[in-house]
Amino acid sequence: MSPLKRQRESAPADASSRTPPAAGSTTPDPAPARPEDTRAGAAPRPFRLSETLPVVLVRAAHPKQALLTALGLAVAAALAGRPLRETLLVLATVLVGQAMLGWDNDLVDRARDERHDRPGKPVAQGLLDPGTVWFTLTCALLLLVPLSLSAGPRAGGAYLVAVLVGLLGNRVLRASVLSFLPWMVQFALYPAYLAYGGWNGAGTDTPPTVELTVLAALLGLGVHVLRALPGLVPDNQDGLRSLPLRIALRTGASRLLVLAGLFTAAVLVGLLVAGQAVGLT
Repeated sequence: MSPLKRQRESAPADASSRTPPAAGSTTPDPAPARPEDTRAGAAPRPFRLSETLPVVLVRAAHPKQALLTALGLAVAAALAGRPLRETLLVLATVLVGQAMLGWDNDLVDRARDERHDRPGKPVAQGLLDPGTVWFTLTCALLLLVPLSLSAGPRAGGAYLVAVLVGLLGNRVLRASVLSFLPWMVQFALYPAYLAYGGWNGAGTDTPPTVELTVLAALLGLGVHVLRALPGLVPDNQDGLRSLPLRIALRTGASRLLVLAGLFTAAVLVGLLVAGQAVGLT
């Protein structure tokens, strides 16, 4: 307890309850407390760049996953021989879509993240108002649709469906043994987005190869397991029985991390080999 608080609590409530001074005493009454002394928490909250709106919006977008996915597809587009402008279009489109998935995930998991006090969750920590996130999501959707369709109707449709599957995956199947399904479907649509893609709304009609589509779906499975590992303990406490958790309960989280890492690396190598051998289309 601060000295000021002890002084205030030890003081009587009003002047009428104080013992009057002896006759002839010159002891003055204590000075009334100043208004600034009675304010609780008078010191202003220090400025933190990490808590400003642009920064917390980026943090809530799951930026690592968004950047890795966007860069991965942009590199794949470049390796497939797409011009620079189309590669940059892929980068921007995928980045917006992935940010939407991150914001939506934090909105859906707000109560759970708050209950488990998970770090790096601005919405659950009260640093980011859910209404602001919904508004940002709406603006991002209005941007994503024209960006996607700029690559052509088939390519744009494939990517928009992939994002829709991801949004549904945040709400359904994630607590069941079929939690991997939205991830595999979402990743399986990425080769179609690249294969049908073009510029200025003019895409192609050449579908992706079956080999790359299957490998991309398997990559989604590996990414799902790796992404689920940090949240296995809270998931287990909440009774969620996703596929990664079921496997981890049998193998242990450390062994699952190694197995999932090796599996994902092998699939990436397979994608590179298949891309060189059979191509994207």
